[in-house]
Amino acid sequence: MISDITAALYAETPQERLYHYTSFSGLLGIVGIRALWASDIRYMNDSSELKHAADLLRTEISRRLGAGHGRHHLFDQFLDWFTYRITNGHMLFASSFRANGNLLSQWRGYSRLGKGVSLGFSPDYILRCAGHQSFQIGRCIYDCKQQEQLIRRVVDAVESLAEAHGLDGDGRSNENSYLAIFQMIESDLLRIAAILKHPSFREEEEWRIVSPVVTDYLAAPVLFREGTSMLVPYIQFELMPENDSPFCLDHMFLGPTPNITISMNSLTLFLAKNGIQPKNGISYCQIPFRAR
Repeated sequence: MISDITAALYAETPQERLYHYTSFSGLLGIVGIRALWASDIRYMNDSSELKHAADLLRTEISRRLGAGHGRHHLFDQFLDWFTYRITNGHMLFASSFRANGNLLSQWRGYSRLGKGVSLGFSPDYILRCAGHQSFQIGRCIYDCKQQEQLIRRVVDAVESLAEAHGLDGDGRSNENSYLAIFQMIESDLLRIAAILKHPSFREEEEWRIVSPVVTDYLAAPVLFREGTSMLVPYIQFELMPENDSPFCLDHMFLGPTPNITISMNSLTLFLAKNGIQPKNGISYCQIPFRAR
């Protein structure tokens, strides 16, 4: 069953501190609303992510058809449906964390003009926040072999569902024959696709908190923000108060900046003013600042 695949993927729990990179503007917003933005996964920074899942699926289906597999009608419908639904279907929201809070590639993305921080949270705290809001947390998968094995299991599950529902897949079925079984697994497919990332991003060691699937965005608390070239749908992932503190921050890195001392001082003042005291303080990243 495909639900078993999803359950196993999200069963692992992080043991290390989890860092969320953001800009100064993002930090002001996070502290102001006591929440992180969880963006629709179709609009996250790496816009090719869901396309990567579709490419993996296309490769596996081509391999099976090339080997003489007879279920071409089922496979063709499944690939067409999935490719369409990842753009136009249900919504899934996620927010990203890194196991490494001092990563040069992330500072390059978030520290324009020396305005970046990474917020370090204990994994137990993030898990408690996630559980309170019915979010799941999963480690992103970068290994090609593991991704291929996962996709094979997904296609196997689709075949099994077709057989269980008496659909032969030999080409005699009409174009809507398999729609019901595809709809049954859409939520699980989205959750699987949400943590499949291209191997070139391996150094990020990313974990994701993933929302429940949203099937009716009009009734859900979906908000919109300005993105680089479009409006980005998002929901808020609430950071729960703990020990009389607005939220529990374990550590913070200040990204590369030409004004280390005064920037560290203003960060300390800002957090204290808002009742936030990182248990393990604020550290400078020690990476030389280079203006671009």
